[in-house]
Amino acid sequence: MEKMQELFTAYKNGTLPKEQGYIISVFYHGTTTYTRYELIAFNNVKDIYITDDGLVFQAEGRKLYVLVEPAGYPNAHTEPAYRTDSERIPYRKKELIDYVTRRQDHVYIGREPVVTYTSFTVLKSVGQDVSYIFYPQENIEESILEFFRMSLWKKARVPQGDARKLKETIGEVFRKVVTGEYQ
Repeated sequence: MEKMQELFTAYKNGTLPKEQGYIISVFYHGTTTYTRYELIAFNNVKDIYITDDGLVFQAEGRKLYVLVEPAGYPNAHTEPAYRTDSERIPYRKKELIDYVTRRQDHVYIGREPVVTYTSFTVLKSVGQDVSYIFYPQENIEESILEFFRMSLWKKARVPQGDARKLKETIGEVFRKVVTGEYQ
């Protein structure tokens, strides 16, 4: 079985996991390196269907957000929760881990997962944006964290050394998403 597949392709092929899985959506912002990541661990699936907005999962979901904000970003003073729809993550800065790269970019990671109890929607991919489904498997944590490392480095242009360190930081919060341990 594959480790991951593009989400909407998996839906069309009927290969989405019925019990649990992991979805990573990556949203790029124009020509900058401003990048939003949304990781969703889901289980207890009742139904999955497509709408005009995207793919709706009637399931419990635990979400982790990561935001790459390039140095010199003009709206850095605005809380991430109050930015435009294409730039927003549901946290204020005090609820985020703030990692500053050697290039002075900020990478924000939610300290705690956001929980949805009834349903959530994965937005349709537009332009370069993409969503992947990761299938449950023995080394799922390593597969997902390696995806983050490579994507941060190659797509969001975070320096490679910083991407390695961020992999560990993201891993700490990811374990809360998987186990459902909340503070």
